[in-house]
Amino acid sequence: MSINRVNVSGNLTRDPQVRSTQSGTTILTLGLAVNDRRKNPQTGEWEDHPNFVDCVMYGKRAESVSRYLTKGAKVAIEGKLRYSTWEKDGQKRSKLEVVVEEIEFLSQSKADSGHSGAGRDNYSGESYGGPRNGSQGAYEYEDIPF
Repeated sequence: MSINRVNVSGNLTRDPQVRSTQSGTTILTLGLAVNDRRKNPQTGEWEDHPNFVDCVMYGKRAESVSRYLTKGAKVAIEGKLRYSTWEKDGQKRSKLEVVVEEIEFLSQSKADSGHSGAGRDNYSGESYGGPRNGSQGAYEYEDIPF
């Protein structure tokens, strides 16, 4: 048995790119910077080392999510790894990317920027994912066992 699950959080390295296939499926691509902390053996100081992760999301949710994300936005992503290979100009290429199933906005959305005061829609901390595995909706806090 193998498990293909990924949970990462970080900042977008660029504005999301939206495109469509010939059949009309929306594809959203994201670049995510995820820091790894390591101790420098010479100085003894902890240092951040970024890892750059390519992410992709499909369908109507991809189009909706793209409206709320910009470069620098902090997000948490849950999904699965996918390895792709192709040939370009006679060179074999490969890529490991995260196929996004759930995304949570951890910073203010671009739809909110420039607004202030009560009553605005704030997507900070909200999850954008649909029901999974036949469930009828999002989990309630009471459902979480810790």
